[in-house]
Amino acid sequence: MIAVNLDRVTVTYVSVPVFENLSWEIHDDRVVGLIGPNGCGKSTLLKLIAGELASDTGFLVRKKGLTVGYLHQDPRLEPGRTVWQETFSASAELARVEMELARVVVQLADPAIYGDGAALARVLDRQARLLDEFERLGGPTYESRLRSTLLHLGFSEVDFDLPVDVLSGGQKKLVGLAKLLVTQPDMLLLDEPDNHLDLDGKAFLEQFIQNYKGAVVIVSHDRYLLDGVVDEIVELEDGRLTRYPDCTYSQYAVEKQLRLLRQQQRYEAQQKEIARIEAAIARFEEWAHRVVNERHIRQARSRKKMLERMDKIEKPILDRRTMGLELNGWRGSNKVLEIVDLDKVFPAANGDGEDIILAGLNLLVWRGERVGLVGPNGAGKSVLCRIILGQEPLDGGECKIGPSVKVGAYAQEHETLDYGRTPIDTVRHAAPMSENAAVSFLGRFLFTYEQARGLVGNLSGGERSRLQLALLMLSDANFLLLDEPTNNLDIRSAEVLEEALAEFEGTLLLISHDRYFLDRVVDRVVELDGGALTEYVGGYSDYREAKAGQRIGT
Repeated sequence: MIAVNLDRVTVTYVSVPVFENLSWEIHDDRVVGLIGPNGCGKSTLLKLIAGELASDTGFLVRKKGLTVGYLHQDPRLEPGRTVWQETFSASAELARVEMELARVVVQLADPAIYGDGAALARVLDRQARLLDEFERLGGPTYESRLRSTLLHLGFSEVDFDLPVDVLSGGQKKLVGLAKLLVTQPDMLLLDEPDNHLDLDGKAFLEQFIQNYKGAVVIVSHDRYLLDGVVDEIVELEDGRLTRYPDCTYSQYAVEKQLRLLRQQQRYEAQQKEIARIEAAIARFEEWAHRVVNERHIRQARSRKKMLERMDKIEKPILDRRTMGLELNGWRGSNKVLEIVDLDKVFPAANGDGEDIILAGLNLLVWRGERVGLVGPNGAGKSVLCRIILGQEPLDGGECKIGPSVKVGAYAQEHETLDYGRTPIDTVRHAAPMSENAAVSFLGRFLFTYEQARGLVGNLSGGERSRLQLALLMLSDANFLLLDEPTNNLDIRSAEVLEEALAEFEGTLLLISHDRYFLDRVVDRVVELDGGALTEYVGGYSDYREAKAGQRIGT
């Protein structure tokens, strides 16, 4: 059954259409992966479906009684609330019923009510109806389900009292998911729900979507997640929607190329036919001009009408413009990184004692290796990166970089960028070049002239990611230390990064929760958990298989 029907909808932003005349039927039993390049309008489309935006043209019809849950890219949590208060507020209906029941209790204590038989009967009847509604909404078990959900998502009882303002990006996403999980709306709209989640969080999200009884539309750049959960792919590109039914992401990637090649063949065949008809028209017009002949004039006119009636096949874009990332690298020392008995502690949050973050770590990275560093959020991966870069003191042990090693770093939160500079000034500060050369260089990374002259602070997350990658290209580094480089990249940009790393001649230490990316890039996985490192040979799939074997063994 159709849950939502969009019929020729248009949304305009500052007089420029984000998309025009889109039509789409979303069914109530499907998981749809909505994909497309950054800035194409995916989030706008979700807001339209959720009712947060109105279309300029067309119609949007929802199934009667349809409830919609929307997880924004940056979850909207109420400042000042605790985790428990925010999650408890998920069911507006239940909150309304509880408030009305509280008012009924006040009325029952009013002498004017309990002294009037008819009034008392009316209030008692209302209380009975509200209690029935409370039961229907799952009120009696709501708190226990809420507690169980939060614990299942990795929160502890102590975390329930944390203000939402101090939560990490991943924890905010989990609170948003918890609210959806306890309310179970008919349709879920998930805008990059996997961003900032660690591997355990992504595994839970995957299971959650697979088991969900209802419609799900998910925007994600995580190809592993899309392969695991979706029933179909819908691509938003050039302001148009293209549906790929019964396709995972990997199947879509193949099917899209086949469609483009078939379209190219049809386009070329049609162009030949058009050229043949145009040549015939030219001949008939020439004959009609030389010898005034009504028959030749009619034949020319007939073929012109034939061309006008022809459904023109659009020329497909086989090679879309992507960022021109090249990471050359060079050989350098055999021992690139050596960590011996490394310790790191921080003062405890409650001011009593110390928290051990890293305890006796040992790690050796050789020239040319591709090492993936994984582990739960808060395990200390970014702390270890800062220690390697010399930005954080260690409390014990050693961390040594090879003598012929030049490190290039990518920071997850873009903290290496000066938000008060322009991209032009940023790249000219990294390498000597003229302003025109800087504009041309930034153009390779898809920056317009206006973006290149604006402030870094005004760029989107994806644009800042591309700027950091541009700086890596200028760094001439032979050891790359990358902290979540794909978090804000669209899929095509992530693929360009994969291709560049495949050609890179240096060494790589990569922090990532992008499972597809890890499988494509690394040949060794090192897990940081509980302050200690454990090594696994191979990519993410090998690591996951080894971990599953360990669990079975225990």
